[in-house]
Amino acid sequence: MDDRMRDRIEAALKEAGGQYVEVHIEEASSSTIRYRGRDLEEIGRGAAVGGNVRALAGGGWGFASFNDLDSLEAKARQAVEQARVIGGERIELAETPPVVDRVPPVIGRDPGALPLADKKAVLDEYADAMMSVEGVQSCAVGYADARRRMVYANSEGSYVDQERVDVSLRLNAQARNGADVQQYGVSLGSLGDFEFVTNLRERAQEAAEKAVALLDAPEVKGGEYTVVLDPVLAGVFIHEAFGHLSEADHIYAEPRLQELMRPGKRFGGAHLNVKDGATVPRPTLRGSYLYDDEGVQGQETDLIREGVLVGRLHSRETAAKLGERPTGNARALNYRFAPIVRMTNTFIVPGEASVDDLFAGVEDGLYVKNWYGGQTSMEMFTFSAGEAYRIRNGEIAELCRPVMLSGNVFATLHNIDAIANDLDMNEGGGCGKAGQSPLPVSNGSPHVRIRKCLIAGA
Repeated sequence: MDDRMRDRIEAALKEAGGQYVEVHIEEASSSTIRYRGRDLEEIGRGAAVGGNVRALAGGGWGFASFNDLDSLEAKARQAVEQARVIGGERIELAETPPVVDRVPPVIGRDPGALPLADKKAVLDEYADAMMSVEGVQSCAVGYADARRRMVYANSEGSYVDQERVDVSLRLNAQARNGADVQQYGVSLGSLGDFEFVTNLRERAQEAAEKAVALLDAPEVKGGEYTVVLDPVLAGVFIHEAFGHLSEADHIYAEPRLQELMRPGKRFGGAHLNVKDGATVPRPTLRGSYLYDDEGVQGQETDLIREGVLVGRLHSRETAAKLGERPTGNARALNYRFAPIVRMTNTFIVPGEASVDDLFAGVEDGLYVKNWYGGQTSMEMFTFSAGEAYRIRNGEIAELCRPVMLSGNVFATLHNIDAIANDLDMNEGGGCGKAGQSPLPVSNGSPHVRIRKCLIAGA
């Protein structure tokens, strides 16, 4: 995409008319490798070129995507016409300064420079490591990398050309004893560095051994427990149960949520602080970027400060609707979608306690780690932990079967009574919303302790 393409984009914006128009152009390449057991199920490369135009006119949004760049001008006119047909009350956008910038990718060991055969050789080792553990019936290995160059321009004068490389890996082992099947898995990711994929044979073998060990582990009786969450599970909890409630497109569309997420409302003790940001806690996480898909600079947003709700996540439209500042959280999965409000790196801020402090004084509780997924409905949540250990007299004791944690997110936040000082970020997996999945994000936390957490067997 050269200066001629820039001239063409800017001309199309000028000629389209409308209250506001923006153009996204994207060049993408990717590779995917998947195993079931030792069998290679999928391997290949892909590439795509396309774009979209989003327009605001006459009180409505118009959107038109395309794969043929020669149709740019026609699609710009089409988006404006669609917006005018939809109509409605005038939509305002929060003001942001126009920006012109070129952002190179964060690169370590570039996965795009490696042949598929080299990537396969690394992953062969992990499938073999898991399948070599006695008691393992099957395993799954899923690897993907993607390189995207994205050009964004709008009718207010912004022109941002940025590039990113994303890498992800999932290892999962399944063990069987008769009708009893147990599994254990890990999700990992990186922004622009293949190196994290290497030297994981021991971790793959450990995953398989844990799956086998779960076959003999006792079940946990359901009830209320004091639980200590590791950084992975606590990060997933704050992302899924609280982070999505902080996305302002949910808030302005749902009156009940407006009351639940009212700024100034106390959600926990003074030790509880929650942030989201495309630049924190470091700018090299999978959820990090310099500009969002509306050309707004990524930033740090306080969501909960000293136990009190102080912020929400915004696009330019939601910021204007709620009379708040844009936060740089408008994101699209790719050029086929319009940007919506999404999280970036969401985390609980470290506290002052040591990890040992969290276990001290817990006579009979649970230490829960890792995660398999879950669901949320407004303020109610249910999550499955990947591992559970009994805590007895302040010490980690026997491995138990995986458990499910459930409850009301606001009551649970109030019940967080201790936060350790060991922040760790989880970069595996991706976030889904409104059909856009998996969007690269990161979430994290230190170890946290929750009193009166409702537990059920998974």
